Amino acid sequence: MKPLALLLLPLLLFACRSESSTVSFTVSGDAAEYAAYETLVAAFEAAHPEIDVTLTHIPSAGDYSAKLVTDFAAGTPPDVSLLNYRRVPAFAAAGQMEPLGPYLDKSELIAREDFYPITIDAFTWQGDILCIPQNVSSLVVYYNRDLFAAAGVAEPADDWTWDDFVTTAVTLTRDSDGDGTIDQYGAGIEPSLYRLAPFVWQNGGRLVDDPANPTQLGLTRLPSLQALEWFVALQTVHHVVPDRTAEAAIDSETRFIQGTTAMFFDSRRGTPTFREAADFDWDIAPLPRGQEAAGILHSDAYCLSAAAKDKDAAWSFIEFANSPEGQTIIAGTGRTVPSLRAVAESDAFLDPAARPSRSQVFLDSVDHLQIVPLISTWEDIESTASEEIERAFYGDITAEEAAILARDRTEEYFALGARP
Repeated sequence: MKPLALLLLPLLLFACRSESSTVSFTVSGDAAEYAAYETLVAAFEAAHPEIDVTLTHIPSAGDYSAKLVTDFAAGTPPDVSLLNYRRVPAFAAAGQMEPLGPYLDKSELIAREDFYPITIDAFTWQGDILCIPQNVSSLVVYYNRDLFAAAGVAEPADDWTWDDFVTTAVTLTRDSDGDGTIDQYGAGIEPSLYRLAPFVWQNGGRLVDDPANPTQLGLTRLPSLQALEWFVALQTVHHVVPDRTAEAAIDSETRFIQGTTAMFFDSRRGTPTFREAADFDWDIAPLPRGQEAAGILHSDAYCLSAAAKDKDAAWSFIEFANSPEGQTIIAGTGRTVPSLRAVAESDAFLDPAARPSRSQVFLDSVDHLQIVPLISTWEDIESTASEEIERAFYGDITAEEAAILARDRTEEYFALGARP
């Protein structure tokens, strides 16, 4: 006859298994970023053996965004996802996000005062903190130090201006073989509202008529229009960035990696790619400054689906991911500017041996960062306005015509959008 303990063992094992929880977590990004999330999940599961995290990786950011929209609409979203603050209002307005403020207030690992305040503000909707911010990135200028040195051009200073930038870009734009075709561009930048925004603010302009309760875009107002004209002139007047045909042939990010574009505007997102693929010395500089200092927040956060079955287990993972241990793991990819002050100001981020050597630029810009309006239809507003900005950028219409069209075409989205 078997001992009673042996007879009870299968029942005990079944009970343990039945008490375990599974949390689904979906991310996008390159191989290095995915590897970091695998490390994050493994570290969490070691600390919480009762919770299994199922990690799904969708490399393409576009595919990732499309799948999230489809899955949320179908009622089958991942328990935890990473979302940019510009996208969260659409899900929040549909009641698809579980507010995380109450969880954060009870946490013994993290507290709201540990984070850079702007990141908390960006993910606050109707008084509730919806998601826990992972990063506090911003738009910067990546530059090829080798090209600067070869041309005898001084590297960008921390206080360089719009005029300094244009002069530098003109000097570094070259037709090396004299065949009438530009072989090296001074700069590369995406012609979009998101890239334009910090220059509008730097010129004392407004992106929208009323930041607290926006009803239309403010690009037609003089300071904003002047910023748009300066932005458009980079291509139409100075020709320091590729025209439409050249950009379609080889995009500016690829040109930068290949060493045929001297400067490229991007957030911290570009760092892992440039570390791996750029075969030259490079670094970063702050945005060239206009009338005043201003930058634009690039921030993602861990969000909890309202449809998640075990919200406490999902919160445990989000809490760990945003603890100093969790943020240090992800910071190792180079992809993020940690939203926790303690991690951002440590060697986990400010690693003097890793590119970029001027990572402090990201932290120095935090006090000047602004956010776009939190409105549920912002993605529609941004994409529609960007179509007109792109047309002006490539010389199809004037900057003023683009400003008017962008304002008029987006008014319906402002009227339909839910606000916090």
